[in-house]
Parts: sequence; C-alpha cells; structure tokens
Amino acid sequence: MSYLTEQQLQSYGFKSLGRGVKISDKASIYDASEIEIDDYSRIDDFCVVSGKVKIGKYNHITPMCLVAGGVAGIILEDFCTLAYGVKIFSQSDDYTGATLANSLIPKKYKNEFFSAVLLQRHVIVGAGSTIFPGVTISEGCSVGAMALVTKSTDAWGIYAGVPAKRIKERKKDLLLLEVKFLNERKNDSV
Repeated sequence: MSYLTEQQLQSYGFKSLGRGVKISDKASIYDASEIEIDDYSRIDDFCVVSGKVKIGKYNHITPMCLVAGGVAGIILEDFCTLAYGVKIFSQSDDYTGATLANSLIPKKYKNEFFSAVLLQRHVIVGAGSTIFPGVTISEGCSVGAMALVTKSTDAWGIYAGVPAKRIKERKKDLLLLEVKFLNERKNDSV
C-alpha cells in the first residue's frame, strides 16, 4: 500500500488534518474542505470518503469502505475501526415510490432523509456491515460482519444480524490497554 505524501495530503485542502495521518493513494476523497481527520488515523485502498466527515484519533478505515457524510455528517470518535467493505450513510432516498429517487433528480422531485451518524469511542464494525442514517453506535460496541444497523445501540454491546440486535456484552478490558498505550506513546515522544 502506498500512502499520500505530506505535501499531497496538504494539497487536498482538508478542513483539518492531524499528525501522522495516512491515506492511501488509491482512496477517493471528495469534499475535503468538509473533512476533519485527527492524529494517527488511516484510510486504506479503495475507500470513498465524502461530505461532512469528522474522524478522531487512531481510527482505521480498512480497504473498500464507504463513508458518505453528505450534508448531515458522520463522526467517528477515537479508536474506531471499520473492517473491509463497511458502508455508512447519513442520507437516503425515499424507497416507497412516492417520489423520484437518485442523485440525478432535482431535489424538488425527491424526499431524501438526512440524519447524522455517530460512532463513539472504541467502536469496531465488522466486514460488509452497513450503517443507516441517524444511527449512533454507542461507546465500546462491536458490530458483527454483514450486520445492518438501522437503530442506535446501547454502550458496550456486541450487535449482529439483519437488522442488528444486541447478542451479548462486550468486555471493557481495552480501556486499561488504552491508558497503557497512550502513556507509552507520550513517553516515546518525550
């Protein structure tokens, strides 16, 4: 995998760009002036990131993900992971047939739904999962592969299925590891 150079990253005109950010030269970034990426986050090959998107520290967006922030926006807080092929949408067309649908149609003929998406700290979303507009995935949740998340979650749960449902509790051991990791990082930079 080849990453954009610092000069290439700066040329995109991101709203903000932290230290140590890595973006594949095969990723597609649209509306960079609406995108904020904090320290040490990474976007891999064949990802599409567009619209209003805020990515916190130490986030990893693995290959072939779609993060479509649109107007409403998508926020990934710190330590989030999107596994291969995850799709997150903050807007959707009306599928009932009451209006026309698709991006080629003027808005006056459509009934689009716009609602922000939030992934709180320490969320991991499994391969091939889809997250719908208006969903908050609460702190510490993990979402199993191929899940369809249509409703917000409660913290520290493991969710799976279509539609996604809570199947068990998630351990919080990683919070102790976070403290240790951040202390080591701080000591390394001194």
